[in-house]
Amino acid sequence: MLIPTFLKSVFWRAVLAAGFVPVCIAASGGSIDDYLGRWALTIPGGGAGWLEVHRENGWYDGSILWGGGSVVPVSSVFFQDNAMYVTRTREVKRKDNSGKVVRTQQFTEIIYAKLDGDVLSCKHSNPREDGTAMVRATFTGKRIPPLPPAPDLSKVKFGEPVALFNGKDLTGWRLVEPNAANGWRVENGVLINRPEQEPGKPHKQYGNLRTEREFEDFNLTLEVKVPPRGNSGIYLRGIYEVQVSDSYGRPLDSHNMGAIYSRITPTVAAEKPAGEWQTFDITLVDRHVTVILNGKKIIDNQPLLGCTGGALWSDEFRPGPIYLQGDHEAVDYRNIVLRPVVAKQ
Repeated sequence: MLIPTFLKSVFWRAVLAAGFVPVCIAASGGSIDDYLGRWALTIPGGGAGWLEVHRENGWYDGSILWGGGSVVPVSSVFFQDNAMYVTRTREVKRKDNSGKVVRTQQFTEIIYAKLDGDVLSCKHSNPREDGTAMVRATFTGKRIPPLPPAPDLSKVKFGEPVALFNGKDLTGWRLVEPNAANGWRVENGVLINRPEQEPGKPHKQYGNLRTEREFEDFNLTLEVKVPPRGNSGIYLRGIYEVQVSDSYGRPLDSHNMGAIYSRITPTVAAEKPAGEWQTFDITLVDRHVTVILNGKKIIDNQPLLGCTGGALWSDEFRPGPIYLQGDHEAVDYRNIVLRPVVAKQ
């Protein structure tokens, strides 16, 4: 969609009035096709993000991941003067002194990006919700290469098993966030996390736990137990989260036990009730993942389109740790064993 020059100022006044939109503007000289596809973002502050832009049924559309949370659709994608604009809105609820919602407003963030080969150089402008300022920062995006065909797992050779948890202490593990509270400890051969809050005191931020070692492709097996309404996650190479949660009895969803968080929904519900030990058998090869939960294959060699919320970085090609989410609720792990891929035919 091309916008006439005389409408430019009208558009920007509308954007700034609306309040909260991500926008990507590509440099001059590139064609629209240069901006289609998937982008790994390193967002302000160094967190991981992701953007996909595609053409569908005669128009352009996209999805975005901004740090934590889920992959969400954008509001619109359009092109003007060799530039690409991606917009997304969110609601801000205005409350009176009693806490009653009296008005809902739309807020916008703006991302300005120039394309240089396979790299986006971006400027991010984010209005404060109280309307007092526009917070600005820079970040970058890198084109994600196309996915390879699904690997033939029968031809993949795995190395000797590596016990990541010794059942005695936290040797080989450390907090992802060094200054966070540590709720992790070992009891009776089990790695447990107890992020307990003290009544009447400020909320305490607990840390996630990662292996000191980093890996490429592998098979990972472990056992996990979650309490009622429990929530954790197993991050593969620090970038893809296999969801761990109390989702027994719920309809299939990309946020349920064993899902690739907000990306891949299990084909069958295989989780057990909260409080029971459950088994995972996870294989990651060539950006494809297989998940077997409690003996049932729930994700079968499916492609991974990008990182998930909470990833340590967005680069899908660097080695990374196994990291366990510990900033939510209590969770128990045991028998954590990894077999690295040593050969692929």
